[in-house]
Amino acid sequence: MDFMGKRLVHTPEGVRDIYGKEYANKQNIQRLFGEKLHSYGYQDIQTPTFEFFDVFSREIGTTPSKELYKFFDKEGNTLVLRPDFTPSIARCVAKYFMDETIPLRFCYSGNNFINTNDLQGKLKETTQMGAELLGDASPEADAEMIAMLVEALLNSGLKEFQVSIGQIEFFKGLCANAKLDEETELALRDFISNRNDFGAHELLLGKNIPEKSIEALLSVSNLFGSYDILDEALEYADNPRSKEAIERLKQVYELLKIYGVDKYISFDLAMVSKYNYYTGIIFSAYTYQTGSAIAKGGRYDKLLEKFGKPAPATGFVVMIDDLVSALTRQKLCPELENKNLLLVYKEDFRTALTKAKEYRSQGYSTVLLKMEEAKEHYAAFAQDNHFSKVLFI
Repeated sequence: MDFMGKRLVHTPEGVRDIYGKEYANKQNIQRLFGEKLHSYGYQDIQTPTFEFFDVFSREIGTTPSKELYKFFDKEGNTLVLRPDFTPSIARCVAKYFMDETIPLRFCYSGNNFINTNDLQGKLKETTQMGAELLGDASPEADAEMIAMLVEALLNSGLKEFQVSIGQIEFFKGLCANAKLDEETELALRDFISNRNDFGAHELLLGKNIPEKSIEALLSVSNLFGSYDILDEALEYADNPRSKEAIERLKQVYELLKIYGVDKYISFDLAMVSKYNYYTGIIFSAYTYQTGSAIAKGGRYDKLLEKFGKPAPATGFVVMIDDLVSALTRQKLCPELENKNLLLVYKEDFRTALTKAKEYRSQGYSTVLLKMEEAKEHYAAFAQDNHFSKVLFI
């Protein structure tokens, strides 16, 4: 192979090929996860792989411009590969369901693209699945999202995980009460997300903020744990907006108890997402042997109005590649149904084809090969390529 040939067989940094049993596992896990979404009545939706730049602009509050894959169409419009499904679905719903008042339930599956240099083992192209409930502002909608995520993770084979729930309005209420400007709030959000108490303290000391407000803002990074943490949070809630946020969390938790998934729930009021479109409850799912959340979601009641349809909404996304990795490392990948046959014949093609058709009619995926190697070679090939058995005729 010459130099050019060697270079062409490699993939760019941040993407990879998946095949064989690994890909079969991934497809099976997607199928099992999707089964639970469909059982709740969520309907599949497909949006374009690329959209106009404005769908993911800074005003929408999604991925930073420098992390987008941008290119131009022949008219000179700036297009981007989708970094995130939610704005695409919001745009689609505003276009086709402008006058609909009954809540809509959609689910999706596909790849997204983020051009970041800070990979830390992460891919630039990943597969995501998720669900969106649009047009319902109730606590019941929040609870349905979280319960459905728990049940879908269980259905995909995961056993030990936690869904950590936060409330962005609690933090925003404290910031508004302290009269923080936008720049300071964003900087504080970064410090709190990283649990950098020292940085947050230094930032706030340089501002003309009452000591009680500073204490409330610094408390946020330590407000995580079981349900009891919500009562502690109320002690720091120095404004109606923050109080309402905690009361909403309590309402949702009571509903999750009815669903029977409360043992998978914890709380974290320091969860302040980088996605600016979140407006209320936010949540992330964590499990063993993964460096980051395998699923994220929350309420985004102001996003659809950016596309001309004022409507509340909530949703979540699961990072399928991370879920597959977690299940593989925990040795919990669901058993694959294997009906792949390798049918090897010597001379009589007519008889072999009749046999192959018979197996195919019974639901077996049957590969027909003429024998030109030793039997051991075909047995090894079958083992490496996810065939359940080899038949020689």
